[in-house]
Amino acid sequence: MPEISTKPYLLRAIYEWCTDSGYTPYLAVKVDSATTVPMEYVKKGEIILNISYGATSGLKMDNDAIHFRARFAGVSREIYVPVQNVLAIYANENGQGMAFDVSVTAADMPAPSEETAAPSLSAVPASTGETEPAQVSHSPDDGGNEPPKKGGRPTLTRIK
Repeated sequence: MPEISTKPYLLRAIYEWCTDSGYTPYLAVKVDSATTVPMEYVKKGEIILNISYGATSGLKMDNDAIHFRARFAGVSREIYVPVQNVLAIYANENGQGMAFDVSVTAADMPAPSEETAAPSLSAVPASTGETEPAQVSHSPDDGGNEPPKKGGRPTLTRIK
């Protein structure tokens, strides 16, 4: 039996915490051929979506995908995001939430077949002893290494 991912459960929990606390939940998504989002809003292969009750219609957060309807420039669009492509979920007001590693997106996954290979073990390559420092990506309006400013637009910094 395949192992069940904790990611969809964590997404639902953070979403519930945001709404219970009066915050606006935002979803950062890695866009690929498996996602259905308005491509004109995609930047650097990613999109940020407001998934609050007021911004969505028919929001459904399943174990495999998140889907809902939302308006973009006044036009209602169907949104489909595989859970595997979610980079982060956070409160827009304070940036608190959870980020996820997305090394393999839903489009990169092989199609399911009738013959499923049995799990196997493989050796992990030995480390060289030195690890590289974590790379932090900053958006142009992030301000580099300065401390966060009060009252400005919250940002989410992903550290890999």
